[in-house]
Amino acid sequence: MKARTSIALAAAALLAGVTAASAAGMQQSNAGAKMAPPASDTLSLSSTQRQTAWKDLYTGSLNQKAPAGFSAVAGAVVPNTVTTAPITTKAASDVPALKPYHFAMLQHKLVIVNPSDKKIAEVITR
Repeated sequence: MKARTSIALAAAALLAGVTAASAAGMQQSNAGAKMAPPASDTLSLSSTQRQTAWKDLYTGSLNQKAPAGFSAVAGAVVPNTVTTAPITTKAASDVPALKPYHFAMLQHKLVIVNPSDKKIAEVITR
């Protein structure tokens, strides 16, 4: 009886280990497939991607006035007084490169921002 219990426990432990390892492998492969590359301080969009981003993201009513002395150019750090928001699902679907970024509208320019350091990666004008 004792030997049967030991064998049953060993089999259960082995099965649990195999199941856990298999699940972990599936989670890793799924996570890798869904993760977008991290945002960087530079972004190079094609003309078509820029037009699509403008169409998907630009809303005149959200336009903000730039703080005195601030110029919205690639590489500049967006001041804390400027409100940024995550890229919309639609824009991320249409232009996947935008997914890890935030955006703001400043003086009728669409500003794409790296959320980790608030540097402007791309400025899109109409």
